[in-house]
Amino acid sequence: MRIKWYGTASLLIEAGDTRILVDPYLKRHDAFSSAFPIGEGAAADAAFITYPDHDRFSDIGVFLAEGLKKVYVPERGIAIARENNIPDGRMFPISANEKIAVGDITVYTLRSRLCKPDAAAVLFAMFAPSGGLLPRKERARLRKMRKHFRAGGEDILAFEFSAEGKKVMVLGSAAIEENTEYPGGADLLVLPYRGHSRMHRHILPLLGEFSPKAVMIDCFDDVFPSVPRTVKTEKFVSAVEKRLPGSRAIVPVPGEWYEI
Repeated sequence: MRIKWYGTASLLIEAGDTRILVDPYLKRHDAFSSAFPIGEGAAADAAFITYPDHDRFSDIGVFLAEGLKKVYVPERGIAIARENNIPDGRMFPISANEKIAVGDITVYTLRSRLCKPDAAAVLFAMFAPSGGLLPRKERARLRKMRKHFRAGGEDILAFEFSAEGKKVMVLGSAAIEENTEYPGGADLLVLPYRGHSRMHRHILPLLGEFSPKAVMIDCFDDVFPSVPRTVKTEKFVSAVEKRLPGSRAIVPVPGEWYEI
C-alpha cells in the first residue's frame, strides 16, 4: 500500500490494482505548484470527498469528464453538484459509519468536524503580507466558488482505508468529533496542517487519539497567492517525535510515492 500527495488535500492511495483519489483540487491559482496530472487522477477506481468545499470538490467535474468512474461524497455534495451543473450520475452519497469496498481497498467512513481557527490564525490570515494578488476575474471566480461549494456541519467525514494488512486514516480537517470513537493504531495518519496559529500543539490530541505509526501532513502548501503561504513545518516533526516516539513524521513532496 502506498500514497501520493498532489498538493492542498489531494491524495492518491494505491493497493494492488486499486487506486483511490481523495479531495482532488487543481490549484490552478498557484504558479509555483507542479501541474496536477489529471489523467492519473481520473484513472482512479473512485474518488472520496471528505467534505464538499471548493478546494476539495469544485474541480470534480474535470475528473469525471476525463473518465473518473465513481465519486463518493457526503450527501449535500450531490445537491451542490447539481446546483453547479456538475453531472452527478457517477456520484454516490455517503455518511458516517459506512463500509465501502473498492477493489482491493475497504473504506470506513467516520464523522468528523471542521478545525476552528484561533484568533491569532484569523488575524494572520487577514493582515499578513501575501505573495501577490490574483487578477480581478480570478478573485471573483474564487468568491463564487466559496459561496457555491460550502459544506455544513453534518458534511465533514474522515476515512479509514484498509488493504494489504495496512490502514491509512485521512482527516479532511484537523479536528475530530467528540462523540465519535475512532480506531487507533493506523499505519499512517494524514491530517491538514493549517487552520491554527500553533498547529504543532493543536495536533497533539489528534496524535494521542489515533496513535499512528506514521503521520503525514497536507494543506501546508500555498493555496492561492492572495492568502498566507506555506506553513512552516519544522515544529511538526519535533511534535511527532515528542508525542509519538518512534513514529515517522512525513512532510511530503508533491508527486512522490510513499510506502506505508
